[in-house]
Amino acid sequence: MVKPTLITNQIRSLRFTAGEMTQADLADRIGVTRQTVIAIEQGRYSPSLEIAFRIAHVFGVGLDDVFQYPSSLPEEPA
Repeated sequence: MVKPTLITNQIRSLRFTAGEMTQADLADRIGVTRQTVIAIEQGRYSPSLEIAFRIAHVFGVGLDDVFQYPSSLPEEPA
């Protein structure tokens, strides 16, 4: 089973703000499959740094406007 990432994102809301861009449209523009976009949106997959920059570029925003990482992390079990 894949461990979900702690990174959250605003891709879904950015797509709708950008004229209701579909997942397939975004996938085509960043060079990945629609399934990859779905997995990133749902937090099941962390994109590479290059893909993250491509996503931000498509929407004309910075990385921190697309992706967020918690400022405090949960304790790891010993």
